[in-house]
Amino acid sequence: MDNFAEQLVKKNETASDKTRRIMFIIVGILFTLALAGLSVLQLGNPIMSLLGLVLAAAAGYGTYHFVQNTYVEYEYTFTNGELDVDKIIAKKKRREMLSTNIRQFTDFGKYNDGMEESADMTVILATDNIASHEYYADFTDENVGSARLIFAPDERMLENIKKALPAKLRTKQQ
Repeated sequence: MDNFAEQLVKKNETASDKTRRIMFIIVGILFTLALAGLSVLQLGNPIMSLLGLVLAAAAGYGTYHFVQNTYVEYEYTFTNGELDVDKIIAKKKRREMLSTNIRQFTDFGKYNDGMEESADMTVILATDNIASHEYYADFTDENVGSARLIFAPDERMLENIKKALPAKLRTKQQ
């Protein structure tokens, strides 16, 4: 029988994320309006006017595209001991962040901010930014070497992961 669990986690925005998005929207709108205004001033020269309108449209589209890309979700998929983590951007684009076997975990547990990471460790953040239910998993990956996944599994996902953990980590969890 297959062990399968899937979870979608929406990243909660921090104050700096919101500020960055608002500032980019303001700058993008001002830049778009400035290009459109310069285009109107160049009505005597149709080529420059058209170029200004095209650049204004491109700036507006770029602003929209950037703002949409700030909406991020993570999908965790557990299948028979394999954990896949995908990043979903603007509910349109999906990018695989990692795929690993739970048996490769060297450490697993509740995450807290004071935990030390080694200098050569790659940290993979795939969490909703709510510290109270974040977990970490240390493992070695052939692509990035020593890695730490910080994520926020729900109870069902956590139960499946704990079943697949190596014996030494399973006894540590109890």
